[in-house]
Amino acid sequence: MLITYGQALGDYLYDVFVAKFDFWLAFGLVAQLLFTARFLVQWISSERAGKSVVPMAFWFFSMGGGLMTLVYGIAKREPVIILGQAMATVIYIRNIMLIIKSHAKGSESLPN
Repeated sequence: MLITYGQALGDYLYDVFVAKFDFWLAFGLVAQLLFTARFLVQWISSERAGKSVVPMAFWFFSMGGGLMTLVYGIAKREPVIILGQAMATVIYIRNIMLIIKSHAKGSESLPN
């Protein structure tokens, strides 16, 4: 029984990652890796600061990975991905805008 499950899993993984490999699968995998990199950036920044922080790079990785995943969802006609990433990308862009606005206000109050 265990051997049968192992063979079925091997067949499934081969079908998903090898037999169906094309440009869009590669694009989607790169998008997911970019999106996942944001967690590594956040974790490393937090470890260095000794507290939980969300660096600007987190939002750029979120936006880049989210936009690539959105393109992948559109190309593959995946409504769940399209809706999820379209909404999330708006939030990522808004956070970047707020951070830039906050930094601009901070620099205005500094003496020359």
